[in-house]
Amino acid sequence: MYHRFEENKYPSTNIRNEIFLEHLKEINNLGIEFITFKKFEKIIKTNIDKNYLLLTIDDAFESFYLNAWPILKNKRIPFVLFVSTREIGKYGYMTWSNIKEVAASNLVTIGNHSHTHEYLIDWEDNKIKSDLVTSMQIFKKELGYSPKIFSYPFGEYSTNLKKIVSDLNFEFAFGQHSGVIDPSKDFLELPRFPINEKYGELKRFKSILQTLPFPYEKITPENRYLKKDENPPDIKIKFFENLINIQNINCYSNEGNIWRKSDIQFIGKNELMILLKEKFKSERGRINCSLWEEDGKWRWLGIQYVIAEY
Repeated sequence: MYHRFEENKYPSTNIRNEIFLEHLKEINNLGIEFITFKKFEKIIKTNIDKNYLLLTIDDAFESFYLNAWPILKNKRIPFVLFVSTREIGKYGYMTWSNIKEVAASNLVTIGNHSHTHEYLIDWEDNKIKSDLVTSMQIFKKELGYSPKIFSYPFGEYSTNLKKIVSDLNFEFAFGQHSGVIDPSKDFLELPRFPINEKYGELKRFKSILQTLPFPYEKITPENRYLKKDENPPDIKIKFFENLINIQNINCYSNEGNIWRKSDIQFIGKNELMILLKEKFKSERGRINCSLWEEDGKWRWLGIQYVIAEY
């Protein structure tokens, strides 16, 4: 997932074009196929036999249109562009004319990124629904259709927000928790690797490209929005029974606002408890679990909680 291109005063959401070109080169060197969303939709419901790459762009900044769109168009690289409808035409953002030009390409799928791009997770249900319906109506007016895929603003979602997204007939929704998509994942909380200047460094990027999915049956608590009395959460991950070497898993969290290795405990062979010693003390609680495989690759599972009060 990318946001801005060559907007160097925003390093947390920006990527420099020279680094972006290195990323594209590395993907090609490894023989990984860029796929359209149409192909993604097909293969995600079957057994995936190799690595594919789905490129997504959030927010529809003008810098994407000026600096990345010409590259992707020239190289015939497909992607998804998630659009927040309120901002379109404002300073620093694409115009509807720009979006219609991009959307006309068979490389491109347009997705919904809400109307306001506010912290929807904090809102009442009726206000969230109103925001999303407004965006759907604007898409219908401007493009003639309303996209059926969604990207949560800030990658944040809760049980309530997921239900609203589902009730409005979105078929897929993407977060910003890191990980590899596979058919075991919930289609309304799909992971992505966010890429920016800090986390787009080439060595890390190469590692991401070789990361394997981490299939699991269930993670609890299911709601990723934690209120004060739910912090720290009692986290359990139930894995599929045939996952080899699961006992070698390591998990890290930012509990207490310091990244550290977490204590873990198995319940039987395939259910894991993550034993947090401290509360999450920032806006987002993060847990990353990894498992080293014998072929020299990592399985990776990222979990993100939004902390209502801390």
